Amino acid sequence: PPPVPVRHHPQKHLLSKSVLTAMADITIQNIVASTTIADSLDLDSITRSIPNTSYRPGIFPGLVLRIPQPKTAFLLFKSGKVVCTGAKNLEDIKKSMKKVCTLLKKVGFKVVDEPEINVQNIVASGDLHGELNLVSTALAVGLENTEYEPEIFPGIVYRMEDLGVVLLLFSSGKIVCTGARKTQQVEQAVDQLRRELEAKGLLY
Repeated sequence: PPPVPVRHHPQKHLLSKSVLTAMADITIQNIVASTTIADSLDLDSITRSIPNTSYRPGIFPGLVLRIPQPKTAFLLFKSGKVVCTGAKNLEDIKKSMKKVCTLLKKVGFKVVDEPEINVQNIVASGDLHGELNLVSTALAVGLENTEYEPEIFPGIVYRMEDLGVVLLLFSSGKIVCTGARKTQQVEQAVDQLRRELEAKGLLY
């Protein structure tokens, strides 16, 4: 098939729906985002006051707060920093963040009304609709950019330094992209990968 062109859309729309499917059936699986919601947080007080929390400071310095809908998990730290994981789009992050802030306000904490959300990592999966010979692929795309040790991991770890992402390639044509902070990076990485594989006759 001909190479699929890169499509550029505003990030809020890209993160809201799986509009990447035309590329290679790409689906966003997880977005990790962080922000600061307060100058400090009393985690002992929070775990006593709010349900669905877990705090074991001897094991991990953060408190885990789970939001059932949208299904997300938050790590809260004494510094006031918060990390959200489990969301598949930016809207769910915003909704969950608002719920967390509302919960904290109800038990007496002063928190930011609309914290600035910073996406730290996007994990996406996809299908190239073709099979790969992983040995040939690792050699063709450059050993300096790849790791392939089948006795340890059944796929190629392909680092695209120019885009700041890491791709996992499997013989079935399935791929995983991680390390992106914008969905444009995912689009570009997959498009660049597909073009490279097709140009070298590696996608069967």
